[in-house]
Amino acid sequence: MMLYEAPHFTATPAPPNAEALVCVVDDDESVRCGLKRLLRSARLAVETFASAADYLERAEHPGPVCLVLDPQDGFNLQTTLEGHGEQIVFLTGNGDVPMCARAMKAGAVDFLLKPVNDEILLSSVIRALDVAREVRRTNAERTLARAMLGTLTPREFQVMEQVLAGLLNKQIASRLGIAEKTVKIHRGRLMRKTRSRSVPDLMRLTLKAGAFNSTGNEQRVSR
Repeated sequence: MMLYEAPHFTATPAPPNAEALVCVVDDDESVRCGLKRLLRSARLAVETFASAADYLERAEHPGPVCLVLDPQDGFNLQTTLEGHGEQIVFLTGNGDVPMCARAMKAGAVDFLLKPVNDEILLSSVIRALDVAREVRRTNAERTLARAMLGTLTPREFQVMEQVLAGLLNKQIASRLGIAEKTVKIHRGRLMRKTRSRSVPDLMRLTLKAGAFNSTGNEQRVSR
């Protein structure tokens, strides 16, 4: 039984999840073995763990990760891993709507009840890996964008703020108390440093970095 339909993210075509990893965490050895066989039949790399503590001892995997968890041990692990990028599919024989709501509110990709059709479980795992890829891509873009903004001098950053506010060079010069020619120089440098060919390009970069929200208000970003 599937209580929630998670949004689908299309991954870039690649050899069947070669860089991905599915980790099954369950204290029942028969469950671990059964899921391992099923997931390997779909050509997925699988590792199993008897407890959340065992999983946390594992070195961080460099690619996308889907965790298949039982809520009994899984809710605490979900909280511990918040913001780490792993995507979670809960699988249990004793679930209910409140448990499902709790799991999904905390960011789980799916909450499945046993007995579950193999195709449904595999579909949920693949979707979780797709989400994990998208999260990793977004995080990589954010890191690169912040690195680019980090190369700007304080004055270039000030000019960028005014450019994004829609001001003309003459207006920026007046507001910052510098010559219009100087504004043009700073503007040219910041556009080169951020690899932006236009103001919309620059705005997209700052949004990826988290420097500004979607309404154009400045956010705190380490530079």
